[in-house]
Amino acid sequence: MDDEPARGHPLRKGASPGAIRSALLPEDQAGFDADYEQALTRAGASRDLTELFTVLEHWRRLAVLQSEPEVFRRVARRAAELHTGAPRPEDEPLSVTRSHTGI
Repeated sequence: MDDEPARGHPLRKGASPGAIRSALLPEDQAGFDADYEQALTRAGASRDLTELFTVLEHWRRLAVLQSEPEVFRRVARRAAELHTGAPRPEDEPLSVTRSHTGI
């Protein structure tokens, strides 16, 4: 093991919990908080960070998708159409579209 501490931030850009949370849509921040807290608790009990890293990566990917709202809206609409087998109205609120997708 190297005795010298690493310089710079050890996580990829945007992968820190604070960066992920701030990049999410406001309606997703509570879900992130709950998942993150649960993963932290389990990591503390198990001494295994795998679940914590998995949770952070899941939410980081969603934050990246949400960084471009119109792209995210199109992705959500397409996912809802594939899931339901029916087209979604153009003016449908994003929250309604998302309720048909799981994202």
